[in-house]
Amino acid sequence: MTDRTSSGFFESDSLKIYYEIFGKGKPLILVHGWGTDLKKNWVETGWVEALQRIRQVFALDCRGHGQSDKPYDQKVYSYSNMARDILHLMDHLNIEKADLFGYSMGAFMIVHLLGHNREKLTSVIMGGIGDETDESKDAQFIADALLAKDPSQITNPLGQDYRKYVESNHNNDLEALAWSALQMWPEGYPVQIGGLGLADVDIPVLIINGEEDYPYVNSDEKLADAIPGSKLVRIPKKNHLTVINSRQFKREVLAFLEYL
Repeated sequence: MTDRTSSGFFESDSLKIYYEIFGKGKPLILVHGWGTDLKKNWVETGWVEALQRIRQVFALDCRGHGQSDKPYDQKVYSYSNMARDILHLMDHLNIEKADLFGYSMGAFMIVHLLGHNREKLTSVIMGGIGDETDESKDAQFIADALLAKDPSQITNPLGQDYRKYVESNHNNDLEALAWSALQMWPEGYPVQIGGLGLADVDIPVLIINGEEDYPYVNSDEKLADAIPGSKLVRIPKKNHLTVINSRQFKREVLAFLEYL
């Protein structure tokens, strides 16, 4: 069972951001993926239960998600802006340094911190991350699907899937996520997000993808090569959505954290 010890809100760029704390120990901050929230990404999947045995776990609902504010403003969803939610959480709770674990959107946020605010990090785990492609970086069809007044009129099958995924979480706001998709998908190149600072990384870094997580597995080696000493793991027979529940994923993460 998860053992939430505290929860609350803090301010980040004038936005109200929600967080929860679990357990005791060395701090580990969890950053969820797009279209989900801390409860669905980390609590319901058993991650918090597993991780709070070895860390004090801090999880936030990123801007545009969960119980946090959801502005209808595309520019606030750039990865550099989104990453400040993590830094402001640390400031709010007087956390000087922490281990960070992000999945998908959360991993893209963390790679920005890895390249620009490494002094705040003790180790990093990034899952579900890699380059978008010329085809996948165009998020207009996602925004169109989310903004459609009548879901039956969505003709793009992948757009239909995104709409169903987003609507599966009653906390989601379709318009806010449409704006966020338009900003984030074209930015989806982690080596560029991290910038030149990635070459100077001197902390432990673990990158994990499902081996069927396309297009990310086509470029995750490039990300690993850009980060000195990083370790890349691919989980067999798992894709972007199924790997998060993988037992092997949990084993790899726990082994990495217990070694530190």
